[in-house]
Formats: sequence, structure tokens, C-alpha cells
Amino acid sequence: MAFINEFPVVGCVLLNRHKLLEMAKLLKIFFFLNILRLSQGGAPNFNYPFLKKASTFRGVGGYDYIIVGGGTAGCPLAATLSQHYNVLLLERGGSPYGNVNISHMQNFHISLADVAPNSPNQAFISTDGVINARARVLGGGTCLNAGFYTRASPRYVHEVGWDGELVNQSYPWVEKQVVQWPALVPWQQAFKDGLLDAGVSPYNGYTYDHLYGTKIGGTIFDKDGFRHTAADLLASANSNNLKVLIHASVQKIVFDKRGRKPKAIGVIFKDEYGKLHQAFISRRKKSEVILTSGAIGSTHLLMLSGIGPVSELKRMNIEVVLANEFVGKGMSDNPMNTIFLPTKGPVQQSLIQIVGITKMGSFIEASSGFGQSSDSIQCNHGIMSAEIGQLSTIPPKQRTLEAARAYMQNKQELPREVFKGGFILEKIARPLSTGHISLITNNIEDNPSITFNYFSHPEDLRRCVNGIQTMERIAQSKHFKDLTADDEYTMEVILNMSVKANVNLIPKHTNDTVSLEQFCKDTVITIWHYHGGCHVGKVVGPDYKVIGVNALRVIDGSTFADSPGTNPQATVMMLGRYMGVKLLRGRLGRAAGV
Repeated sequence: MAFINEFPVVGCVLLNRHKLLEMAKLLKIFFFLNILRLSQGGAPNFNYPFLKKASTFRGVGGYDYIIVGGGTAGCPLAATLSQHYNVLLLERGGSPYGNVNISHMQNFHISLADVAPNSPNQAFISTDGVINARARVLGGGTCLNAGFYTRASPRYVHEVGWDGELVNQSYPWVEKQVVQWPALVPWQQAFKDGLLDAGVSPYNGYTYDHLYGTKIGGTIFDKDGFRHTAADLLASANSNNLKVLIHASVQKIVFDKRGRKPKAIGVIFKDEYGKLHQAFISRRKKSEVILTSGAIGSTHLLMLSGIGPVSELKRMNIEVVLANEFVGKGMSDNPMNTIFLPTKGPVQQSLIQIVGITKMGSFIEASSGFGQSSDSIQCNHGIMSAEIGQLSTIPPKQRTLEAARAYMQNKQELPREVFKGGFILEKIARPLSTGHISLITNNIEDNPSITFNYFSHPEDLRRCVNGIQTMERIAQSKHFKDLTADDEYTMEVILNMSVKANVNLIPKHTNDTVSLEQFCKDTVITIWHYHGGCHVGKVVGPDYKVIGVNALRVIDGSTFADSPGTNPQATVMMLGRYMGVKLLRGRLGRAAGV
């Protein structure tokens, strides 16, 4: 998605020396106030006693659980298991605390634009030409996303075979710690009314539940625009039993292959200085290594550790620990398209607050607010922003991050319209198009090759067209007339403008606003809800144990055949808590106390 933020931290263009000095003072005050706010309880205490850098690790003894990935599922899982067991949580990224680009909503776009080697965002471009993001920070995707919180449907819970009672206990555990109700801004109010005018009814008010119609969901941003993340759930941990290492990049899983089945016994990880360490689970029965590194991270690590398709592993000279042709298969991303609506003036910033859940197979959401005035410092916000244009002249094999940056650097002026307006978004529910992950190198730090095959299934394309038609009805509703610009912006003009706002590396067609099918294909982007690669029944069992291996589980979005709800973060956090409770109850019964 193409967004512009109001706090210039990267890529700023100097207008004059006085302005720069003035802004520097403001930023210094801004930073000081936020550090003060953190220290006075405006956010969780980021000085967790168990949070250390990876280089401090001393490999003494074993752990009941080694959890690889301190993200959306890993943090609640670690916090829960630590109530009774000794847990090591390894996170390849840094801490979110003290990082204003993560913590403050108005800086939402900066982290996504930051493609530095150690940034919280690891950008990648799928082979389809869509720019995407992987989280690389404690708290995972909850540190980078648009904040919307909504549960999975009862149907989804039933289909995946979860215990409904425990699910309904696990969601509130998350919600009490990190979720708020949003205060609607004018853009979102107009959007809500526009959805109802467009027939996306009934109106369900404020609710976490997945219901057909229009609703206001939860948010992990508080009333001051401060982000609460999955890392905040670590406050519920037993600090005596938990060790969290940041900048700990796990290189591979260590197996004992002497038994009938290979058994995971530990991991090898690299610290922030590049030094290798080994950590092992204890000899106690039921000690385990658990992967919670996300759809890409967990799948990638299994392959590099020798679990995956034989041909893929041999091609990269990786010793085969367990042959499984399904690892890396069935990757899916919910394709998203947006239309950009220019407004008469700057509008208040909002991310996702409302969703329209249609019966046609699409979800409709909205965002707004850029607000840069003509005398402010202009910023170029990197490869995730509208100023990089379409890049349609770049051949597919040359569509790299470097090419995107080079193209972006040649753009001297931002289009003025991107500062005044907002987006209406549609995302395909339960896409039928699937792809795969394959290896490019043996280095865990490198992105693998990722293909989603957007719109390869005709049903997905039909749903997209229905979604775009619904967005057109919303945009033309009377509720947007007071906000949007003059009548000269016809739907044809808006769609043409939206072609430039939907930033990807897919060649554009001259008729992409005439044919909505072509518009869907040409302007497809992502909202980071990719999933699959370690499906239940193919790579892991219903208990999330890796099939054919002892003492190894995968608990994250890589196991999902479909993304839950309209936005998955609620369910992924819930799953971490849910499986933590299941494991405790399985080992301790009533003595688990959860």
C-alpha cells in the first residue's frame, strides 16, 4: 500500500536550513517526551529482566522448551509455558521498545519503508512482482501491521478442529492486555455509512466477532496512537523461567538421528556479532523445540535443517533429515487492491478501524491521513510509497529491491495528490490460488524464492471484481461527498490514479481501468496476510507436531490453509496462548492452573 507519514526520519529533502533546525528541535523534544512516557507507564516496561542480547548467552544446561521466533505466536506461547517450565525464546530481530517508528501510529509507514539490513522489516518481492514484508523484531508482525483486531469465525474454529471453549478463553487473555476500541475519525465514519449504503449490512457495531455486514473492530493502538504488540504479552510470563534473546538468528535445528525417528534436540543460532552458539532442550520427557517464525520463517528453517522435498534439499546440498514433499507448498497470500480518493484538504490519519464482511468473498476496509503541507519537509519514504511509480519497464527477472530503490531515487517530486486523501481497500477472503517457497541460498538471512500465483484461480478474480464494484458504490455514496474532491474525479480518473498508488513491479496495461479483471491483476498488492507452507495433515499433525520427527512442533500461520477472520493477528496471538495452555494441561492436568 502507498502511504505517507508526518514524521520525517528517513530520506528527507531539505527545504531550508531554518526549517531543518526547527524540525530537529521538535524531533528531539518528541523523542524525549516518548522516552519519558515509556518510563512513566504510558507503555509496558521494556526493561524485562529476561530480555538479553544473544551475545550474552552461556550454553549451560537444557531447556524444557526452545521457541524459535519471538513474534505474534511466539510471545504468548513463551509467556504461557514459562508459568511452569524453563523456556528459551530466540528472536532474530531487536526490541520494539524505544523505537518510535514502531510504537507510534503516525510513524507506521517509516518501518515499512526501512529496508536497512537490521530494520524491523525485511522486505521481499515475490516472483509475482508484489512488494511484501517480513517482521524482524520482538513482537513480530504486530509491530508493523495496521493494528486491526478481529477474531476468526466459529466456522473457522470448527474447521481447524480447535477446542471452542479454550479458544473463547484464550482470545480474552490477549484482549485484556493489548486491545482497545478505536475512536472513529471522519474518514472512517463516512466509510461506515458508505458500506451500509453499498449494501454491506447489517451494521454490527463494535465487536470482535466475525459477522457478515459492517462492524467496528478492535485495535492494538491506544487512544494516544501508541502501539501495543505481542511483546507486551511477555509481561504475563514467569520471569524466573523465561530467557528471551534478541538478535539471535537461528541457523538450523539440531537432530539426534540415532532413533527410529529423528529427534530435535536443539538449535544453532548466530548472535549480533556473528558468533555461533548452540542451545539444547533438556533430557526431560516432552521437552521440545517449537518453531513460531511465521509462514516464511518456519518453512525456510525446516528446509535448511533438512526437512522438505528431497529434490529441493539435494539441489542445495542439504543433508536430508526427513523427506516431505509438502514443506513449502500451498503458500497463499490474500490479494488486495485499493482505490485512492483525493480529498478537499488533509484528512485525519487512520489505519484500519472498520471492516465490511461481504457474502461475495471479499473484505472491505479503509485508511486515511497523510497531511503533509506544502511548507513541510518533503520525505521520500522508500520502496513502499507511491513515488516509485509503476516500474513497468523493468523486465521480470530484474525486479529486485535494488532496482526499486534506484528507480525511486530518480523521482524528485512526490505527486501532490498523495498528501490529501485516503484509500478504500478490498481483500479476497480464502483465496484459491496457491504457490510455493523454494530455496535460493543456504543462508537463513536471505529471503527464499516466494511465489503466490495471485489470481491464477478464476474464482479469486471474480471476487476481486465484486469487491472493486462495491468500493465504487462506497466512493460514490453521499457520505464521501463532503470529504472528497471535486466532481472532476470520475471513477475512471480515480481508477487511473489508483494504478499509480498501488505500488508493485507488475507491468501495466493500457486498458487496466476499462477491464476490472485487468485492473485487479495489474494493481494487486498485499496486506501481509500470507500463510501456508507447513499445513496441518501434510507437514504437521493436529497437535502441530512435525510429522515423522520427535520433539518438534510448528505453531504459527504456516500451518493455516486459510487466513483466519479478516485480519489474522488476533487468532495468531490466540493460538500461541491456546497451545501454551494445551501443552501445560497435557503435562500437568489440573495442576497447570490455566
